[in-house]
Amino acid sequence: MSETNANTGTVLKTERTISASSAQIFEAFRQPEKLARWWGPSGFTNTFEVFNFVPGGLWKFVMHAPNGTDYPNECVFREIEPESRVVIDHVAEPHFTLTISLRTHDAHTHLTWEQAFKSAEVAEKLRSMCEPANEQNLDRLEMVLAGK
Repeated sequence: MSETNANTGTVLKTERTISASSAQIFEAFRQPEKLARWWGPSGFTNTFEVFNFVPGGLWKFVMHAPNGTDYPNECVFREIEPESRVVIDHVAEPHFTLTISLRTHDAHTHLTWEQAFKSAEVAEKLRSMCEPANEQNLDRLEMVLAGK
């Protein structure tokens, strides 16, 4: 389910309940070999150049599209709360802050993915690309968690 923050219009939000513990999901972020397998839309692959998973740590990588186009990315991990929250500042264009929150309920985890842009205009311009890409990202996460 995707929606725009009604108050500001700058946030694209995706939520999903995943059949895994918050510890398992957090490990899929913490371990670069796992993260590289699921990060990005369907068909994309990743090459990580720097992955320093600590608050203030740098994450530089290239996303490779199925058509051969490369998309360089640079991020900083702003906050990391094991098994509950990861906040990533995407410092390359387009600038945004991604907040991933995890809440475990029984054997499932509710994941909230909030992508905050600097303006409502930027969020609206990127909505048609980001919303399906974010859903595909979570589809890929679920596949990795399922061992596929």
